[in-house]
This record gives sequence, C-alpha cells and structure tokens, in this order.
Amino acid sequence: MQRFWEKLRILRKQHKMTMRELAKALGFATHGYIGDLESGRGKPSLELAVKIADLFHVPLDQLARDDLDLDD
Repeated sequence: MQRFWEKLRILRKQHKMTMRELAKALGFATHGYIGDLESGRGKPSLELAVKIADLFHVPLDQLARDDLDLDD
C-alpha cells in the first residue's frame, strides 16, 4: 500500500474535492489526517480504505495494491 497516498490524491482531484470536503465526506472533523494520508505520513485502517473505495466507486484492491493502477 505504498502508493495508496498517490492514488487517494488522484481520486480526490479527479472528483474535484478539497481535502476538507473529503475529510467531511469520510466523517472527520478536520482535514489534517487526509493531508497525512496524501503525504504518505499516515496509513489508513482497513475500515477507512473501504470507505474511500466506496466513496470513489473503485475496487479496494485497486487502492491497496501497488501493482494495480487506477482506471482512467
């Protein structure tokens, strides 16, 4: 899951969301943790990874596996 942060940033930007909007959609009070995830400083729990996959309508393994790229 080393590329998770990169994929999260791509998905957020593709959906024209700010970090604050994404944090709110995921139930966080602030966007600091999203910043940590996108910079690679944080690691998501399985529950959060599932929420992100559901939010952006992508398979979880596409987010989690470094050998799979996002579909265009």
